[in-house]
Amino acid sequence: MAEKFHFQPTSLTKLRKHYDVIVIGSGAAGMTAAIQAHELGLKPVILEKMDKLGGNTNRASSGMNAAETNVQLKHHVVDSFQEFYDETLKGGGGQNNTELLKYFSEHAALAIDWLADHDIQLDEITITGGMSKMRTHRPHSLAAIGGFLVTELLRQVQKAHIPLFAGLKVTELTTDEEGKVTGVRATTGKQSGPLTADAVILAAGGFGANQDMLTKYRPDLKGMKTTNQPGATGDGIKLAQSLGAKLVDMDQVQVHPTVQQDTPHAYLIGEAVRGEGAILVNKHGDRFVNELDTRKNVTAAIDELNENGAYLIFDQGIRDRAKAVEFYDSIGLVHTGQSLDDLASQLGFDAETLKQTVSDWNTAVADQNDSAFGRTTGMDRDISTAPFFAIHIAPAVHYTMGGIAINHKTEVLNEDGQAIKGLYAAGEIVGGLHGNNRIGGNSIAETVIFGRQAGEQVFNYINEK
Repeated sequence: MAEKFHFQPTSLTKLRKHYDVIVIGSGAAGMTAAIQAHELGLKPVILEKMDKLGGNTNRASSGMNAAETNVQLKHHVVDSFQEFYDETLKGGGGQNNTELLKYFSEHAALAIDWLADHDIQLDEITITGGMSKMRTHRPHSLAAIGGFLVTELLRQVQKAHIPLFAGLKVTELTTDEEGKVTGVRATTGKQSGPLTADAVILAAGGFGANQDMLTKYRPDLKGMKTTNQPGATGDGIKLAQSLGAKLVDMDQVQVHPTVQQDTPHAYLIGEAVRGEGAILVNKHGDRFVNELDTRKNVTAAIDELNENGAYLIFDQGIRDRAKAVEFYDSIGLVHTGQSLDDLASQLGFDAETLKQTVSDWNTAVADQNDSAFGRTTGMDRDISTAPFFAIHIAPAVHYTMGGIAINHKTEVLNEDGQAIKGLYAAGEIVGGLHGNNRIGGNSIAETVIFGRQAGEQVFNYINEK
């Protein structure tokens, strides 16, 4: 058993006045950008306003999408950049920024390799909604991708001696008379002051935990619960906006269909549970949707039930392939039945209906033909190995597709489409890549792909100066 890794943020007494590059945010995009910049010989710093490190990356559960990887070939999956591009474009309603999408689909495999080079192995694969191939990479322990990635990237940050300050909030981006970014102003709440840098990378996440901002752009979502960590309040978007950055797709907010919210805290039940074979049923025990349709469509189907959510149904075989269930069970979110009769009785379902639903599904899996709802993926195993499990879920605010406009070099763009000199952005803070619906597994991919690109492009920018 590996010893538990504990990361200690850098003491504020060690804060210097100048760094080559200031990275705002300690999620996967920020840490990847800082590591890449460091390996190119720059001296970066990571500033995180929260005490807890890792941002929304901690909440990610399914995996990291990529096509044409060696990992896929080892699992006998032959994929192509073009299919990955096409399915992401289709999933996003054709509204994706195609410049970003092209770069994304063609650099995901390299990002998997880059992680492997840093001993961060994503050598298992699964599938998420809206995809036809298994291209969602995850660790062979089947652990949730987010916590795994945060821990492993922090390990790299520590190894490289990259300073990472927690509880330090950036309140302003500073510029010279030509409008070139020269650094930030930051505060601990008690002390504040300027820090200078040759470039700034915004990796501060989206605004899924900011009720006012959500209500401004999507009044229909007012009061809906969120899966986001409390720091996802759109601060970075506002910082960029203050310098004239263009915002795109701000009304495109993804609601995740499967979130357990009967407790004070909302817990996202990752798509991998459905990707490994779980089905969704209504309160009568009937299926009502292709569970691996896009998130937008599955959410709409659950909403149309008007039953305050639905239930995920799965068995021990599926549970063994979706390790996150152990955590869900440990905090009391999982109903367990020794038989389908037992499970139906706990949930108040008609037992015969539930048994018939599961029997029909098992036949669909055996025949590889879901004539009822046309599901074609996540059909590798049926629901036949006791005990049987159920989790009550309902849709919740999950991801903000909108944000700052960038080009494929991660340069932040102003309203005229011109790059704001010295300002870069990566991760959920960026808008445009996902169109009107993000495919599961694409957000983690985005953080590493564009985090690396930001680190590389900052290196170019500083060396051209």
